[in-house]
Amino acid sequence: MAHFGKLALSVTAAAVLALSAQARDQIKMAGSSTVYPFSSYVAEEFGATTGNKTPVVESLGTGGGFKVFCAGDGLDTTDIANASRPIKKSEFDNCVANGVTDITGVMIGYDGISIAQSKANAAINFKIEHLFLALAEEVPVDGKLVKNPYKTWNQVDASLPNRPIVVYGPPTTSGTRDAFEELVMEVGSKKFDAYGDAKGKYKKIRQDGAYIPAGENDNLIVQKLVQDKNALGIFGYSFLEENPDKVSGANINGIAPTAKTIGDGSYPVSRSLYFYVKNSHRAGVKGLDQFVDLFISDKMIGGNGVLKNIGLIPMQPDLLKKVQDTVKAKTKLTAEMVDKHTVLP
Repeated sequence: MAHFGKLALSVTAAAVLALSAQARDQIKMAGSSTVYPFSSYVAEEFGATTGNKTPVVESLGTGGGFKVFCAGDGLDTTDIANASRPIKKSEFDNCVANGVTDITGVMIGYDGISIAQSKANAAINFKIEHLFLALAEEVPVDGKLVKNPYKTWNQVDASLPNRPIVVYGPPTTSGTRDAFEELVMEVGSKKFDAYGDAKGKYKKIRQDGAYIPAGENDNLIVQKLVQDKNALGIFGYSFLEENPDKVSGANINGIAPTAKTIGDGSYPVSRSLYFYVKNSHRAGVKGLDQFVDLFISDKMIGGNGVLKNIGLIPMQPDLLKKVQDTVKAKTKLTAEMVDKHTVLP
């Protein structure tokens, strides 16, 4: 009996040692290039003020972030996925299949998708349907769908400049690309009966060189616009805010991208920003609770929070309070919430 007791003690000690070996003292997050500047700022602040290691933040795009986040629940996987759109059902199902079942989704504020150009150019005004017709794989001509023939903007509409259609934008792994397809391409297709059953759903972007996927580093797109004054770029409003001496944003449906128009929803290409955290990692990753609390604090994402200074559009105080309460309660993301594209119960 005594021997059994020693064996049990030995096994328990081994389990404790194994758990200690698995525990981590540095937070890992990955995902949206749009959320990247905000999460990086919070990470640097966290490292500088709490005595914890500065968290590792990777810009993989929203889809790429969810792929690594949902790969498993072990402490060798990321703790947080940054996202510029809500998690998709297919991604949530992948998480569940891999044992990632205790997640809290957190809205951090708003962002607008900017259609930007070199500051050297005259102001430009687009309608949603202009952008759609310029970038769709197929467009209606004489009532029939044909491969996109447009080479210059003034061919799309005479009110637009005589400039070649060259648009640097996000790749398919990007939440910004997903949001652009939903808010511009699908909305634009509603104007044309030629799409039949695909009207209001069509989102295929042309692949003949007019649209150029430019990776997950939006600063590179800013550089491209400085080098090529004919080109346009698609990226989050925060990068427009950070580079006012280099680029300007086009008006969409007569509305300029500003903090006010994005915050009140009048700018047509506005969206919410998020991160998703594994509650199962809170005990095993040093400082994770503290980091999440800092990120959602009034100091960071409140109406006068510091992230506002680098382009995050704050939410209203009552909504922020709901978000903070959800995080405090470690509210579990459910399939029903995913279906409704929300992170709030």
